[in-house]
Amino acid sequence: MSKVSIIEVKNDNDLKKFIKFPMELYKNNKNYVPPLINDEKNIWNPNENAALQYSEAKQFLAYKDGKIVGRIAVMINHKEEKDLGISKVRFGWLDFIDDEEVSKALIDVAITYAKEKNINKIEGPMGFTNLDKAGMLTMGFDKLATMIGLYNFEYYPQHLEKLGLVKEKEWVEFEMNFPEVLPEKVEKFSNLIAQKYKLKVLHFKNKKEILPLVDPMFDLLDKTYSALSTYTPITDEQKKTYKEKYFPFIDKNYIICVEDENHQLISFAITMPSYSRALQKAKGKLFPFGWWHFLQAGKKNDRANFYLIGIHPEYQRRGVTAIIFKEIFERFSKMGIKFAETNPELEENKNVQLLWQDYNPVNHKRRRTYSMNVKRE
Repeated sequence: MSKVSIIEVKNDNDLKKFIKFPMELYKNNKNYVPPLINDEKNIWNPNENAALQYSEAKQFLAYKDGKIVGRIAVMINHKEEKDLGISKVRFGWLDFIDDEEVSKALIDVAITYAKEKNINKIEGPMGFTNLDKAGMLTMGFDKLATMIGLYNFEYYPQHLEKLGLVKEKEWVEFEMNFPEVLPEKVEKFSNLIAQKYKLKVLHFKNKKEILPLVDPMFDLLDKTYSALSTYTPITDEQKKTYKEKYFPFIDKNYIICVEDENHQLISFAITMPSYSRALQKAKGKLFPFGWWHFLQAGKKNDRANFYLIGIHPEYQRRGVTAIIFKEIFERFSKMGIKFAETNPELEENKNVQLLWQDYNPVNHKRRRTYSMNVKRE
């Protein structure tokens, strides 16, 4: 029986193999959505990824019979350690063929790394921070992946559970059909809340008008999620990275911002047309033709994805979401959007899940991170 060998990624050629492995693994899967190759390269570049300023990371490839059969990355976020007192080895970019020897060899990499660093716990799949992709799919394998969600085969969680890893955190995702007519109670309630608190929806003539609001959006995001025990504030460097990475994809018509009478941002919602099919057609590259598929997806699409939503704590129980959803409904109706999908939400975060209650949401995907306590030798 062939032995699995683990090789650390040390050069650009190895990194290219590391990035492209899942594209080969899922080449016949209609629901897998490949990332952009350049974006993946930038993740491991300290000049491009702000999280590397306070994190350490290594990547590894698994070989069997001379072929790549798996990959994994291990990371330690020292800011998380310092600010929250959470000490763990994060593992991510975990992909492998349906071979238990391979999955064991990869998880052993994370265990060994934890022991070397005198850390008692491993958890994944996840990225460097809480804004990175996280969570192994446990339900919804037959659903199209989104640009910000991980996708994996059904055997992945089975392998991890056999290896003794247990559920750490669980996320849920919802899909909803947008009605042809806005529910009357949403219409009335939206107008009532706007008048009562003197709130106004902003309308942008172009993307440049959105730029001054990007930093306030991140600040509002911090305020929105600060109550979650695992949330760490976004650094200025991260803000810069996310702006550069996602701003090119933003359409002014998909950004909803609400301000108070003092022109302070109190709520926002970022949605995007679904770029899943465009990414599949682009096959990891914007050029020479990938950009065309993105352009078409932005112009003609019946599906949208919710990416981020922020509401100032003072307004979280005052019905502001009715204003946001009325505005989203009106814009989506004009653009022909019929279906919307939420981003992953922590299972216990009921406040966010209540946002969709008037739109008959269907829980169509679930995902989780797995953890294991590591015994020091």
